[in-house]
Amino acid sequence: MKSALQPLFLGMLLLAIPEASSPRAEAAQAGAAQVGAAPADRKPVVVELFTSEGCSSCPPADALLKKVETEQPIRDAEVIALEEHVDYWNQDGWFDPYSSPEWTARQQAYVSKLKGKGAYTPQMIVDGQREFVGNSIRDAGAAIHEAAQRAKAEVTITPGASATGDSRHFDVKVAKLPEADSKEDADIWMAITEDGLVGDVKAGENAGKNLQHAAILRSFHKIGAVASGKELSPFDANPEVKFKSNWKKENLRVVVFVQGHKSLRILGAASARVAG
Repeated sequence: MKSALQPLFLGMLLLAIPEASSPRAEAAQAGAAQVGAAPADRKPVVVELFTSEGCSSCPPADALLKKVETEQPIRDAEVIALEEHVDYWNQDGWFDPYSSPEWTARQQAYVSKLKGKGAYTPQMIVDGQREFVGNSIRDAGAAIHEAAQRAKAEVTITPGASATGDSRHFDVKVAKLPEADSKEDADIWMAITEDGLVGDVKAGENAGKNLQHAAILRSFHKIGAVASGKELSPFDANPEVKFKSNWKKENLRVVVFVQGHKSLRILGAASARVAG
């Protein structure tokens, strides 16, 4: 699964469009060249990468996720990245300090639902529905573009006026789900990610490498649920986030998304900086 990250990243935009024969595809390809243009109708797309510092195939996938998140190259999508380090590589010579059995369990839930191959790294999953080898620019571009065409529930996050010590409250609102998605119970999840982290790997398959990470998942918990039905009131909550002392607040982002309880499809999402 080893693959070098292609230097001409703009090519990912073109690969996101399967065909150029329809007016819609031609318009999308024309828009792909306008990387600096950021139309207001970008749809949030959650891109999860299951990875490990102990996996030699993973650094190119980490780099791809970081590039997609920072450059936002697909003009109809707002990519929200979650880099989730699994723990099953820890017995192979290097203990990944960012790994957690919780992220491994989340990957296993996807494996069971998507009925593909078993858990592996690097595995990328887009909006809870499309999985593929995480260093594939072609698959990532196509899956993100496809996910951005779907109707999404509107999610908003408003940071509290000020932080108190090691915690802060956030106002979270979720508008009514699109009708097509309202027939399923859904869970509301809150995640905290941290940018700018590096790994100075001393042993294992990546021994001697200095790894640059994307938005590493720091915490993840359910803050509520929405029952099925079209007449539901919007979700509204004010959860508290507690920060650990070794997290750099200026690099933290809070992510909230709605996920189908059974389908695992992500139905809406939003993110916001913790600091500032």
